[in-house]
Amino acid sequence: MRYLVSFHPKRVPHYFTDVLIIGGGLAGLRAANAVDPRCEVLIVTKDVLKQSNSNYAQGGIAGVLDPEDRFEEHVEDTLRAGGGLCDREIVELVVREGPQRIHELIEWGTQFDEDEQGELVLGREGGHSRRRIVHANGDATGREVIRAMIAWTRKQRNIGIWENAFTLDLLTDESGCRGAVIAEGNRRTLVWAKQVILCTGGAGQIYRETTNPNVATGDGHAMAARAGAQLRDMEFMQFHPTVLYIAGSSRSLITEAVRGEGAYLRDRYNHRFMPEYHELAELAPRDVVSQAIVTQMEKTRHPCVYLDMSHLDAEQVHRRFPGIAKACANFDIDIATDLIPVRPGAHYMIGGVTVDQQGRTTLPNLWAAGEVTSSGLHGANRLASNSLLEGLVFGARAGVGASNAALTRMDTYYASPLTSELDGVSVEPLDVADIRNSLQSLMWRAAGVRRVEEGLEEASEMIDGWRKYVLNHEFDNQAGWELQNLLTVSQIVIRAASARHESRGTHLREDFPEPVEQWRRHLTTDELSLS
Repeated sequence: MRYLVSFHPKRVPHYFTDVLIIGGGLAGLRAANAVDPRCEVLIVTKDVLKQSNSNYAQGGIAGVLDPEDRFEEHVEDTLRAGGGLCDREIVELVVREGPQRIHELIEWGTQFDEDEQGELVLGREGGHSRRRIVHANGDATGREVIRAMIAWTRKQRNIGIWENAFTLDLLTDESGCRGAVIAEGNRRTLVWAKQVILCTGGAGQIYRETTNPNVATGDGHAMAARAGAQLRDMEFMQFHPTVLYIAGSSRSLITEAVRGEGAYLRDRYNHRFMPEYHELAELAPRDVVSQAIVTQMEKTRHPCVYLDMSHLDAEQVHRRFPGIAKACANFDIDIATDLIPVRPGAHYMIGGVTVDQQGRTTLPNLWAAGEVTSSGLHGANRLASNSLLEGLVFGARAGVGASNAALTRMDTYYASPLTSELDGVSVEPLDVADIRNSLQSLMWRAAGVRRVEEGLEEASEMIDGWRKYVLNHEFDNQAGWELQNLLTVSQIVIRAASARHESRGTHLREDFPEPVEQWRRHLTTDELSLS
């Protein structure tokens, strides 16, 4: 279906703005603050502003801030992690603009951790050759950055905010994107905008094991696909190597910075195994560490491995990682002395809506920034702490680009007579929660850390069957709409993973275990068979 719901322009309210921003994470907030004050801005987020992947980021933001560090080194670290698919021009652009964006956050009230001399404390994470990660409150960087950005944004008189408002679909006509259909409870509103910026975050909820909050259901990816925008690199989902594993409990991220500070990975027999898999051991890129952990779990026939910080200074460990210490203490684990059970979980969607250097998508009047995009920065595997950096840089660029485009538009606000009438839809009740759980388990088995043709084919058939059934419904609630989006994104991920006959970065095909030069390219939705 082109639209998830029926609507008629004469039967619903209309709202007009210059720039509509869908998503209230760091990319969306930064984009809003880059828009010219002469433009009216509306931020729409399906939960409260602080509920985003950005808010849960623990590690920090990578940037060349140390006088002894060099842009070239950050660029090379990023390219090395990216498995040959990074766009060097984009990498250099983001790395060089990064320090300016970080200093803006400080000017706007973000309080990064400092030493006794008032200098920024810089951490190191996997894949980085130097300490260059700014962090806040030890391991709660995202929470502090979002706190400051929300406070700053609320001061801007030209920026309006709608919370608890679900964006169903982008409005389009022959000229491109015209706005969006927004649901607030039972009320639907057509929001018309001169320019739209998509900043909806990730899609970790397509998997059973994930660090993402419940809101990360790939809504932006799905609505962009339905509107005809190009997506690419959707086979590349980054699995964070170290997610707290307590049977029956929700999963909590154990930041990369733990290994950056010297933690070891050990198996059930207390064997430190990472030096056998990579010369950087625990500081190897995330795809290497995740795959090594899965292999070691299989070798030892154990559901997890363990992080060990017992050889580090206990007081420093608790001071540096207070959030993790508190989360683990709930399970009677002292992170300074006890082994921490961990295993990989879906963490960051590398693929997304294709954007250029300014954040333009392939759909006119639609821009995008952050995790919903594929900018060329991450390649086949994201370097640690480059995600918030990307959100800042591309959020600012998309905001400026959309703002300039809105100001140069000759026409006034425009409402085309768009109508959506869904015929023959079913009203039979569905067990949405059961299908969602089944989908997440299927994706974890078939398109998780390791993939093989037989499993991908089975998953494709299952998902196609669910889609035919579920998309034949018109839901009137968020759970149903999220399920439709999850199925759409899962189908794209499965199709892309099936098509790439090689292993590269986060994409590990056991039946095609080596990288292949002819596959050193991007795979777009234009090339996939999608229904």
